[in-house]
Amino acid sequence: MELKKRIVALDIGTKRIGVATCDALWMGANPLKTINRNSDKSALEEIKNICKEYGTDTILIGVPYNMDGSLGFQAKNCLKFIEPLRSEYVILEQDERLSSSEAENILKNQGKKYTKNKALVDSMAACVILNEYLENNR
Repeated sequence: MELKKRIVALDIGTKRIGVATCDALWMGANPLKTINRNSDKSALEEIKNICKEYGTDTILIGVPYNMDGSLGFQAKNCLKFIEPLRSEYVILEQDERLSSSEAENILKNQGKKYTKNKALVDSMAACVILNEYLENNR
């Protein structure tokens, strides 16, 4: 099997950023953590540290397009947030409509209590976004 560069995936919200990563075989994604977005500068630094730790220069962001395919407030917010990293990293974009509800379904099926733990949903949403990308690009 061919080893590939790991990818760090982000589910960027206004309060938190869910983070997931995949293995070098692209067999699947795993939720990693959630970053509190109190300060964009510190959140971007934490993302850089994660990329360094996992030896990657590739970041996949979920872009929450509107159902009609247009860019709404949150999609524009994601793209603006990631802009400072575009000169240092390969930034991939994945349509992430409905990823949070899919993440909630996964957590529900796993028997995890997620309704009061939005951070858990955010990191699982990043995992959903990355798994979809991996399935389409193996």
